Formats: sequence, structure tokens, C-alpha cells
Amino acid sequence: MVQFDLRLWHRFRTIAAPYWFRDQKWQARGLLLLLVVLLLGQTGFAVLFNELTGEFTSSLAAKDADRFWKSIFQCLAILVVAVPIYAFYYYVRDKLGLFWRRWLTQDYLGRYFSNRAYYELNADPDIDNPDQRIAEDINTFTQRSLYFLLITVGAILQLLAFSGVLWSISKALVFFLIIYAVAGTAITLLVFGKVLIGLNFYQLRREADFRFSLVRIRENAEAIAFYRGEAQESWQIGQYFNLAFANFNKLIRAQLNLNLFQYSYSFMTIILPYSIIAGQVLAGDLEVGRAMQAAGAFAAILSALTVIVDNFESFSRFAAGIDRLDSFAKFLAKKDRRPQGSGQHVKLVQNSHLEIKNLTLQTPNHTRTLIEGLSMTINPGQGVMIVGASGCGKSSLLRALAGLWRSGSGEICRPEAENVVPAPAPLHVAEQLAQPVALSTARYEDIRRGAAGITGARQFA
Repeated sequence: MVQFDLRLWHRFRTIAAPYWFRDQKWQARGLLLLLVVLLLGQTGFAVLFNELTGEFTSSLAAKDADRFWKSIFQCLAILVVAVPIYAFYYYVRDKLGLFWRRWLTQDYLGRYFSNRAYYELNADPDIDNPDQRIAEDINTFTQRSLYFLLITVGAILQLLAFSGVLWSISKALVFFLIIYAVAGTAITLLVFGKVLIGLNFYQLRREADFRFSLVRIRENAEAIAFYRGEAQESWQIGQYFNLAFANFNKLIRAQLNLNLFQYSYSFMTIILPYSIIAGQVLAGDLEVGRAMQAAGAFAAILSALTVIVDNFESFSRFAAGIDRLDSFAKFLAKKDRRPQGSGQHVKLVQNSHLEIKNLTLQTPNHTRTLIEGLSMTINPGQGVMIVGASGCGKSSLLRALAGLWRSGSGEICRPEAENVVPAPAPLHVAEQLAQPVALSTARYEDIRRGAAGITGARQFA
């Protein structure tokens, strides 16, 4: 279960940090610095607009036409500068997110294809749908990371810029605001945090399983049609969808409770600041325009202090994606990609011919022995016939010869891996081969003498 704690921050930092400290760090830092400068400009303009709003109101209340039109022209002059800054901010943010996604995707793909990690991934039940983690979770991670980072920086700048304005108008509003924001954030995290983050984590998984099952139908359409497996496949896809549906149903129920709290919390801010300063306005101690400025400053500071409350729905989805990427990254980071467990491993030795010495082959988790005590020498040019009932270890022997399965003991001598390709290969591999290459093996009698459990017949050439 994903939780909102320091471990979540540590997982985020592990994924995010490399981009900012490796080969493209100066470009990344430069764009981030530019974004902070643009945020400073946005905050400054927000303060000016809030002040001019007060001027509009005060001049209208005082029926001062010169003061009103002066503030209008000032606002128009500020808009000429502010609009490009706001537009360029979003352009730079999206550009940085795109560069970050490209770097992180290339990094994950590089590790995914190294040391056959993509193959050994199939034996790890905890890492589901790696395609989604690379294609979608990385994109979400980079975009949402920048979004939350920048709204946090923007919140800090807003807090600093408007605190002075609000303090000069009403100290009572400042104290009330701090208590209100802390209480709202605490309730959101403690009451809704664990439930929503967990449900979003499982929703990502259920949706990925459902989508992959549909992709599988397209890839195996001919086999399904040939064996008339439509009913079975339809039932299985329906099961994946039902799981996604049930989890999403729980998610929207939890989201309903959060929305009830969020909107109650938000709408109260329309009433509360005016209620607190109403006495000063009615007594004539505070201009109406200054009251408007106070309300604007109150809203800006409250927005800065309640970033988590206002964005908790998207943050919970973001936290779930962090956990998925972190578990994927930990798998890819393993230095030893041999089959896990306490058992021994088959030794691979480079040689000009194929020789098997006292090979005992087990399943990757070392729970079942498939072949025991097999020894043979196979010279170049010899034919092949591997025979046996289904499940006796024919394909497993080929996996061992290719270096895919190494659970067990013994030694396999073979030519360089680049010169040994099992045939027939998948079409998308075979099309890239300049000429067919066959994996040399021994005669049927040799195999029968070496592995007592192999009977029946199948040809491999």
C-alpha cells in the first residue's frame, strides 16, 4: 500500500535526481531557473492586480473619476507585459517536461534492454505492465513533478508577497488563516490520504491489465480465430474490466467524500474574510477597496497554504505512479540478473563447439528439476532432434543453451552468443538476419542416453 510519508519522498528523489545531476543537468537547471524567474514575475503582477482591484473599488465608491481611469490605464499597461510572461511560462514548463521525459525514457529503455532485464521481468510477479510504466507513468511523473514543484514554489512566493499586504490590513485575518490552513491540510492527509493513494495505485494496475489484454487479442488474433477461443478470451477480458470497474467505483466514492470536504472548505473562504473585517468597514475605519484587497490577499495566501488540499486528487494519482516507477527502477538496477534463489547456477563458457557437461537444469525458482546429468559434445554441422512429451524440458534445454535459464548446475560450452540463434525465430527477428543460423545440437540417441526423461520426438534445426 502506498503511503504519504518520508519513504514516498525518498522514492521520488531516487527517480527524479539523476536527470538534474547527469549529462543534461545544465540545460535542465537553466530552464528551471528561467521558470522561477517567470514565477517571480507572475507573483509581482498578481500583487499589482490585487492592488489595482482595490483602487477600482475605492475610486468607484468615492465617485472619483480621475482616480478610476488612472488605475484602468495602469492595469492595461501592466497587461501588455504580463500576458507574454504568463504564456511563456507554460511554454518553458512543457518544454522542460518534454526534455525530462525523453531523458528518463531513454534511461529506462537502456536498462530495460540490458542483461535481458525485459526477459527476466516475466518471472517477477510484482512488476506488472512494464510497457505502461515506460510509456505512461514516466510521462505522468515528469509532467506532474514539474507541476507540483512549480505550484509549491509559486505558493511560497505568493505567501511572501501577500503576507505583508494582509498583515497591514488585518492581523486577525493572518492568524485565522494559519489555523484554517493547517487544520484543512491535516484533515485531508489523515482522513483521505491513505485511502485515495492506495485506490489510485490499484486503478493504474487494473487499467493496464485491461489494456494489455486487448493488445494481446490483436497480437494473437489468428490463433484465437483458428482455435475458436473467442468465448474464453471475451470472458477473460471481461474479468479484467470488472476489476477495473469495481476499483474505480470505490475510487469515486472516496472522491465524493473528498469533494464534499474540499468544496465546503473552499466556499467558507468566501464568507469568512468579510465576516472578520466587516466591523472595521462598517465603522468607517477601513475603505471598501482595502477590504477587497484584504479578501484578495486572503484568497492568495490561503491558496498558497492549502496546495495539498486543493490538489490532493491529482497528487494521490501522482504518488501511486511514483511507487510503480520506483519498483520498476529497483528491478532494473539489480546488478546480478541471474535467476534468484539460494541454488547454484549453470556456468557458460565460450568455445568453438557446443558441449554440455553434467547439466542439471531447474526452473528459475529452483522448485523443479527438468533435466539431470546431461552430457554431450556437439560439433558444427550436426543435425538436431529433441524429443519428449510436453513439459518434459525440451524448450527449457534450448533456453539454457541460449543462456536464458541458468538455474541448476553443470557447464555449457558454446560459440559466442552473437553466432548462436535458435530457429525458427520470431518474424520480426528473422527479417533482420542476413542469413539463417541454426543452433547445433546432438543426435536423438545422445539425448536419450543423457536425459532419461526425454522420449517422443520433435525436430529443431
